[in-house]
Formats: sequence, C-alpha cells, structure tokens
Amino acid sequence: MQPRLNFAKASEEAYKAVLALETYVQKSGLERRFIHLIKLRASIINHCAYCIDMHVKESRHDGLSEQWINLMSAWEESPIYDERERALLTWVDSVTRVAVTHVPDSAYEALKAHFTEEEMTKITVAIGAINVWNRLCVGFRAMHPVDKTASRAA
Repeated sequence: MQPRLNFAKASEEAYKAVLALETYVQKSGLERRFIHLIKLRASIINHCAYCIDMHVKESRHDGLSEQWINLMSAWEESPIYDERERALLTWVDSVTRVAVTHVPDSAYEALKAHFTEEEMTKITVAIGAINVWNRLCVGFRAMHPVDKTASRAA
C-alpha cells in the first residue's frame, strides 16, 4: 500500500483545524481510559491501521493492560470491560456506524445511565474527532511506522 498524499502538508489550515479539535478532546476532562477506548474502538471499526497502531501504543504507555487493549475488537464477548466502558463502547459503535445504526435509543439510554449530559457531549465530540482522523488516514493511506524488530510467526 502506498500513501496517496500527505494531508497535513496538502492543507495546513485543514490539518490545524482538526488538530484544534483534538486538543479540545485531550483537555476536555474525560478520563484517559475513556479517550483511549473511544480512539481505539473507532479506529478498529474504521480499519485505520495508522490510528490503531498509535492508540495501542498510547494505551500501553498510559498503563492499560494488554488484555484490555487486545480484546477491544471483540468487546461484546469479554467480561473485562466494566458497565461504564460497555455503555461507552456501545455508543462508540453506534455513533461511528451512524449510517447503519441511526444511533438507537438503547445505546443512548445505556450511555445516559453512566454519564452526565456534559460528558455525553464531550464523548460524542471525541468520537467525531477520531472519525475525522480515521477518514483522513484511511482515505489518503497514511502509513504507520513499521517495527522491523517485531517477531513474525514462522
């Protein structure tokens, strides 16, 4: 796979606008684990290798367990996620797949049971932000760094 273009260089203004939204998300007061959950789960749904690579590394750096990270792609089948995380994962899935899900009332009610209206708004903005990054990276084929020392199965 080859990169199509460097979007940060192609439109510095657009890049700065998305970066400003990202800065807001980082300073929003949401728990770090929730930000990691949002970014990693949406990136998995959107098949964004660049962002998955980045957010796995960031999650590890912030002390989230390998099991918590690794089971994100099959979260519905794992008891490792608590009720707040499960409500948030349901919301991330629904909002990221909005064209298919239309964000059902059940997803909203699950989120509302665990988060304030302010938190729900900030969460949804965070989901929107990572979806913008995913669309830029997938659309223009941004390439994640390759770890040449990673072991490969024989």
